[in-house]
Amino acid sequence: MPNNDALRLYKTAHIDKALDDPNVAHLTISHDKVISSQSLPGLNVIPKEIKDGVDIKIVLEEGVVIKNPVHMCFGMLKQEGVQRIILDIDIKPKASIFVIAHCIFPDAVKVQHLMNGKIKVGEHASYTYLEKHIHADSGGVEVVPKARVMLSDYARFKTDFELLQGRVGKIEIDYETICLAHSVMEMTAKINGSGDDVIKINESALLEGEGARGVLTSRVALRQNARAEVFNKIIATAPFTRGHVDCKEIVQDKAIASATPIVEVRDPKAHVTHEAAIGSVDSKQLQTLMSRGLSEEEAVALIIQGLLS
Repeated sequence: MPNNDALRLYKTAHIDKALDDPNVAHLTISHDKVISSQSLPGLNVIPKEIKDGVDIKIVLEEGVVIKNPVHMCFGMLKQEGVQRIILDIDIKPKASIFVIAHCIFPDAVKVQHLMNGKIKVGEHASYTYLEKHIHADSGGVEVVPKARVMLSDYARFKTDFELLQGRVGKIEIDYETICLAHSVMEMTAKINGSGDDVIKINESALLEGEGARGVLTSRVALRQNARAEVFNKIIATAPFTRGHVDCKEIVQDKAIASATPIVEVRDPKAHVTHEAAIGSVDSKQLQTLMSRGLSEEEAVALIIQGLLS
């Protein structure tokens, strides 16, 4: 039976009913305590409590396909503190898994969430990671996720970052991926900043195997005094590699945004493209929505929702 901390975290993320299913693997961390865990055959989750956090080893055995999403919940119900999450993930060849991670800080005034991950995806294996954040409205959260990812031949890796509720506070995303032959990488970040939020996204991919493909996508909306810096880089060193960097940012009020897409090609048979756009809400879209009865505020909100969906 989950304890009170687990129940509150589950209910905040609306996943309390899903975790009653014995066929759903899950892991729940509150601050530096493991408060709920369930594995499945072929999926080994080994958490170890450390100072201010948890060190987690996850191994998915060769050929094992986990049908239901695996739920991870990292949270802190205190107003102040540091949570360190160390992740070592090893997806063996021909295995497949989809992980939904909720990071929940509903009462944060001064909280740091520090994640350092090492991810290896084996040949013909697939790893999908959806990270959903729920923050306080105070903006008192600092989130620093770092990961180093290695994709073997024909591996697939997809990660999405979403802020579902509350203020960003400060976030610094730092992901680096190495893609071997015919592997596929997709990384997407969608963030809505306000107040004095600070958003920094630094993602890079090295396409070093023949036929490797990669896409880096950033969608950021800023208002009031929020600031964002997006630095995305793809380097292609092997033939028939394909890559694309796509960054779009909407700026309102006194917000400031910058985007630095870098593409580098070292083989004549490789092809990498980039697109970056920063500006205010599109006036034509705004006028169209207002002509259909929406107020300016409602129209802007709908446009931003479309950008981040």
